[in-house]
Amino acid sequence: MKDFFFLIALAVLAGTVVAVGIWAADTGTTTGTVTVTNYAISIATGETSFAYGTMPNNSASSTMTLFTGTGITATNDGSTADFDIYGANTGSWTLNTATSTADNYTHKFCNETANDCLTSGVYGASFTALTTNPAALSASVANAASIDFQLSMHTPNPSTVYTEQSAVVTVQASAP
Repeated sequence: MKDFFFLIALAVLAGTVVAVGIWAADTGTTTGTVTVTNYAISIATGETSFAYGTMPNNSASSTMTLFTGTGITATNDGSTADFDIYGANTGSWTLNTATSTADNYTHKFCNETANDCLTSGVYGASFTALTTNPAALSASVANAASIDFQLSMHTPNPSTVYTEQSAVVTVQASAP
C-alpha cells in the first residue's frame, strides 16, 4: 500500500513538473508609449490688462481704437489646440447679447488673424457677442503660432452702477 501511495505521489509530482515546464516555456513582451498633451496659452505682455476708459451709458469702445496694429495676441505655448474665448459678468453688470436692459453690457470679439474684423466702423459691426460659454476663436492652432483678436464693449443702457467694472475675457486652449 505504501508503494501504491508512493507511485501516485510520484505521478502527481511528475505532472506538476511537466505543467510548470509548459507554462514557463516561452515569454513575449510588448511596449506601450505615450506622449502627454500640453495645452498652454499666453497673452502678449502689455495686453493682459487694459482700460476702455470712462464711457457714458449706451456707448461703445473697441481695442481697434486702443491698440495700433493687430489687437490682442494669444500664442500657443503647447500642443496643437483649438482656441476658445468667453466673457464673464462683472461685479455689477451682466454679460448679455443686448444692452437694452439696465446693467446688461455686451462684450464682442473678432479674429483679426482671419480678417474677421473688417467693418465699416470700429465698434463691432462684424464682431461676435461673447457669452459665458466658450465660443470658437480659432481651430487647430499650431505650437508657437499666434492668433490676434479684437474686443468691443458696449456699456449698459442704462447703468445704475457708476463704479469701475472689470470685464474678464478668457481665451483657452483645448483639444482640437
